[in-house]
Amino acid sequence: MLIKGVRRYGEGDPVDILVRDGVIAEIGPNLDHDVETIDADGLVALPGFVDLHTHLREPGREDTETIATGSAAAALGGYTAVFAMANTDPVADNAVIVEHVWRRGREVGLVDVHPVGAVTVGLKGEKLAELGTMARSQANVRVFSDDGHCVSDPLIMRRALEYTKALDGVIAQHAEEPRLTEGAQAHEGERAARLGLAGWPAAAEESIVARDCLLAKQTGARLHVCHVSTAGTVDVLRWAKERATLVSAEVTPHHLLLTDERLATYDPVNKVNPPLRTESDVQVLREALAEGVVDCVATDHAPHAPQDKDCEWSAARPGMLGLQTALSIVIETLVRPGLLDWRGVARVMSEKPAEIAGLADQGRPLMVGEPATLTLVDPHATWTVRGAELASVAGNTPFEGMELPGVVRTTMLRGRVTVSEGKVQA
Repeated sequence: MLIKGVRRYGEGDPVDILVRDGVIAEIGPNLDHDVETIDADGLVALPGFVDLHTHLREPGREDTETIATGSAAAALGGYTAVFAMANTDPVADNAVIVEHVWRRGREVGLVDVHPVGAVTVGLKGEKLAELGTMARSQANVRVFSDDGHCVSDPLIMRRALEYTKALDGVIAQHAEEPRLTEGAQAHEGERAARLGLAGWPAAAEESIVARDCLLAKQTGARLHVCHVSTAGTVDVLRWAKERATLVSAEVTPHHLLLTDERLATYDPVNKVNPPLRTESDVQVLREALAEGVVDCVATDHAPHAPQDKDCEWSAARPGMLGLQTALSIVIETLVRPGLLDWRGVARVMSEKPAEIAGLADQGRPLMVGEPATLTLVDPHATWTVRGAELASVAGNTPFEGMELPGVVRTTMLRGRVTVSEGKVQA
């Protein structure tokens, strides 16, 4: 296959990319080969995106998402690998469940689906799950998380860090001190008070991140902080990284764009955990991502059934879709304002998440001899978000009706086209 007239990382003159046997075989201007061609005039080529934080809901909640529909949404968003969180039913806390998720992902084949193993049995925070068994399984689990629940017991967290160090793995922590967020419904501040919603204090996140950075430093283990949402957490991360702590962090697209102003309508589509924060938090998160204090973007893609969202605020489940809108939000919040160029987009959406997860064949440079795992983006096109038209079973997007920049035209996984002109290729 020959990709004609594309600009790698949005830089330099357009080139042609020849793909043969799943590998980039040749790059240069005006290549001439009698093979199938893709007209990429005006498009930007980037390494395929990697999402460290996806809820695929299978097994147990296939009424909200399946590995097949979630994989389709990911491919349409330019992703070539996703990490499926463990809060399924039953919980992915043993080799049987993680191997099921891994095997189902291979059967669908649109993206590489990597199961995340639970840190504790049943996500209860009381007893370590079978970390070694999951690591030695066919799924080769290296990322462990109780996401949706914080590993709040410091002794359990320390032991988890020690075990995963021996496994060359990483603990991805949902940083939330539960005693500070009991009954919380919104970011603790002026708006929550005015709306009569119980507050979720920033310190609930920041205190756990500080504690875990100290534990990671002491054990020499790797820590990854999920969905960073406050300026204070950025300060803690900067402090820890200056002291050579092995800590990485992600930020979600919705925390880069939306603020707690959205709560004025009481529309539960805006309910998420951690909650939407203030405009000043958003600005700090954007700058921290551009600087590298926050390492990458992760979607926290969280599909929900209508009955779990179309209800009163207090009863609604937290979470929102993110796979198909992530790139557009990054363009809107970082590329357009000049905080990131396309090389930067590749860094935060592909290279760094692949590095954090230890993926050798993802996030690779677009060079001869490397896997042809890439996405072609039209940087000039725009699209309007319609939840009902997204690939996910659910439609709970907070970006409904927004016109967003950037359209994924083609996604390719090791030389096989998984998306062409906005359509999934089975």
